[in-house]
Amino acid sequence: MPPKRLVVIDGYSLLFRAFYGTRFLSTSDGRPTNALFGFVNTLLHLFGELRPDAVVVALDAPGKTFRHAEFAEYKGTRRETPPELVSQLQASREMIAALNIPVLEIVGYEADDVVGTISLQAERNGYDTVIVTGDRDNLQLVDHAVTVMMPGIRGSEATMYGPDGVREKYGFEPLQLIDYKALAGDASDNIPGVPGIGDKTATYLVQKFGSVEAIIDKLEDIEEKYRKKIEPNIPQMKTCKMLATIDRQVPIDWDFEPFKIDLEHVHQVRAMVESFEFKTQAKRLESALQPYMSDGARDFVEMGPE
Repeated sequence: MPPKRLVVIDGYSLLFRAFYGTRFLSTSDGRPTNALFGFVNTLLHLFGELRPDAVVVALDAPGKTFRHAEFAEYKGTRRETPPELVSQLQASREMIAALNIPVLEIVGYEADDVVGTISLQAERNGYDTVIVTGDRDNLQLVDHAVTVMMPGIRGSEATMYGPDGVREKYGFEPLQLIDYKALAGDASDNIPGVPGIGDKTATYLVQKFGSVEAIIDKLEDIEEKYRKKIEPNIPQMKTCKMLATIDRQVPIDWDFEPFKIDLEHVHQVRAMVESFEFKTQAKRLESALQPYMSDGARDFVEMGPE
């Protein structure tokens, strides 16, 4: 029997990607909708094309995480969320609830940690996982049972990353992306890396030595021009690896219940999509959700709302 399919949606990452990757849209009464437009488009694609057995949305819980306790400046360069997006984040929560999709957010952890933990639990429960995200950090999770889907922007096609796709793009294994970031850093998360080590050098070192730990063990074998940058920054490099590593042991107890949608939720979804003035998406909604509807919901779709 083939494995079941779980889709894990990295909610806020997807919305941020849609907001910055889609031209500004608004309703006739002035409500911004460009992030929601991209978000709903992706959801309809998932239901219509991927046909998951189970679906869950991971969100960042309010407050700081365990990473801030180790490095106070973590994500310290992030700019404030624009008000045009803030309103859409709340509306997206309402849309997710209307679709009857469960939400997981754990205080002290990031959505990435929730995604990593659920995808690991999924394999043990007989699922292959598709992670839908705009965040390349999740590529470290790719393996024989985990694929990452990055939706396109401005009309481009989504990109699916399996292990071969990650190797082709970066030149090393998915898990080694952690070591790469420990060396090169990540400006978006304010992870400093090793000063003076850029993308090309980090790639070279990861390809040659394999990991941060191996680099430390074989420091005297490294060219002097790199060693003099790495040696005084070993503690920082170790911290950066910790910051870049997705925690796959978050205390989560989720039942992997198959996705279903009933009459009440179909009604809510239809009303919300129409309120956003997404006319094309309203037409696609019925066929995308049809496989997941109860009999009563199917009857509602066939008759249309009163």
